[in-house]
Amino acid sequence: MTGNPMPTIDQMLCFAVYSAGHAFTRFYKPRLDALDLTYPQYLVFLVLWERDNLTVKALGERLFLDSGTITPLIKRLEARGLVQRQRDDEDERQVRIRLTADGRALKQRAEAVPLAVAKGTGLSQAGAEALRLELLALRERLDRVD
Repeated sequence: MTGNPMPTIDQMLCFAVYSAGHAFTRFYKPRLDALDLTYPQYLVFLVLWERDNLTVKALGERLFLDSGTITPLIKRLEARGLVQRQRDDEDERQVRIRLTADGRALKQRAEAVPLAVAKGTGLSQAGAEALRLELLALRERLDRVD
């Protein structure tokens, strides 16, 4: 037996990240319910508002989602008239996702969400950016471990 006792759950970094993720989900839920979006759908829109007309593959890579997860999500958004799926003209194996006018218009209604998050965290802009950068670096370090 080692001299280091097993840490308690409250001492675990992974649990702090996990539980903070759940707190974010709870915080986002009423704000996204008002937009009739789930959190993964909201993430899709954040990417498409930044750069429209992406392939499903590129969208999935940007969100760290596989095609089995992202395809049904996109199909639900398409059924609501918020996005269109279309085969790529140059490579028919690829499917491109484009915002519809309604999908673009949703952006204006969604602009209040990041403002509410900024206020809800209680962090300064510099503090939020430092935390975001540290979490990105943590993810990258963990992704490099076998």
